[in-house]
Amino acid sequence: MESNICSFCHEPILPQYYFCPNCGTKVNSAPLSTTIGTQAWVYAFSIILPMILFIFVTKWPGVKYFKSSDPKVKLIGQIAWTLLILSTIFTIWLVYIWTENLIQSSINSINVDFGV
Repeated sequence: MESNICSFCHEPILPQYYFCPNCGTKVNSAPLSTTIGTQAWVYAFSIILPMILFIFVTKWPGVKYFKSSDPKVKLIGQIAWTLLILSTIFTIWLVYIWTENLIQSSINSINVDFGV
C-alpha cells in the first residue's frame, strides 16, 4: 500500500487521506460533488449571479468545476460558464432596454410639459 509523508509533521499518511491523522494538516482536496442537487445549485447560481451584480462572485464554484481534471466535473463547469455568460448577456440587454425606455419616457414627459 502506497503512503505519503505529511509536509508538516513528516508522519506517513495514506494517499486517500484528506487530512493528516497526526497533525490535522490538509493534505488532499476532497473531490467535487456531482450530485443532481449540487448541479442544480451551481447552474442556478450561474444564472442569477449577473442579476445580483456579481457581489458573490467569490462564492461561485464554476471555476473549480471547470478546472477539474475529472471529465464529468469539468462538464458541469462548462455548463455553469455557459449559463453565466448567457445570463450576463441577458442581464445587460435587460438593463439596456430598461434604460432606453426610461429615457424615452422622460423625453415624452418633458415634451408633454412643454406642449410639444
